[in-house]
Amino acid sequence: MTRTAGARIGCQRPSRFWGLGCPKIYHEVEDTLVFSKRHFSLRRLDQVCQMLGLEISDLVQMMNEQHARSLSELSLEQEREIVADVELLLIAVCVLNRWRFEQITAYFSMDHTRCYRLLNRLDRLKMIELLPGNRIKLLVAPNFKWRENGPIQQFFLQKLQSDFFASRFDQEHESLIVVNGMLADSSIAVFRRKLEQLAREFDALSDGDAELPFADRNGTTVILAMRQWRYGLFQQFVKGSGHT
Repeated sequence: MTRTAGARIGCQRPSRFWGLGCPKIYHEVEDTLVFSKRHFSLRRLDQVCQMLGLEISDLVQMMNEQHARSLSELSLEQEREIVADVELLLIAVCVLNRWRFEQITAYFSMDHTRCYRLLNRLDRLKMIELLPGNRIKLLVAPNFKWRENGPIQQFFLQKLQSDFFASRFDQEHESLIVVNGMLADSSIAVFRRKLEQLAREFDALSDGDAELPFADRNGTTVILAMRQWRYGLFQQFVKGSGHT
């Protein structure tokens, strides 16, 4: 997320100013500065801060405080609770992808009461804050991820891996790239960093597209994997393998 985009979010969340007319001011600012289209400069940002009675440094500090309070990872117990209930896992994935309450209940066979109860459980787990009107506020950090080799990651590997790869990957918006080579440890480390950067770019695109109409977005999964590996079929030809 860029600093400017983060500043926009910061302007939307100055909770310590609620009750001082901030919601009304924000809508006036949005109308004036075209926030909804994200077309604004640092000069305009300075104008916003003046209207709110803030310095830009105050806004940056609020952003940093917000990120510091955000979850970057769930505890082992939290993940176990989520993965034990497939419906709860479904709702967790939906809210991480910025689905609203009415979108969840319209798309899935789930009544409002059940959806509300599941969202309340995520609220208790501190993943979200369930606001009046069933509005959902994410409390996770921009770099949030499931625990490495944790319950949820293992669930997806065990239950969904075969389903994901049951494709020829020849349709529009599908792609499968497999490469093989001999790499030194230093090159492996470099390539791993590039994979991590690519994952961050995917997250940034997802965050940016969250403001688009729901119908214009499609559920998309990318698996980035790398390991030192020899195909077992060829092992029989290795000297000393015991095969004749």
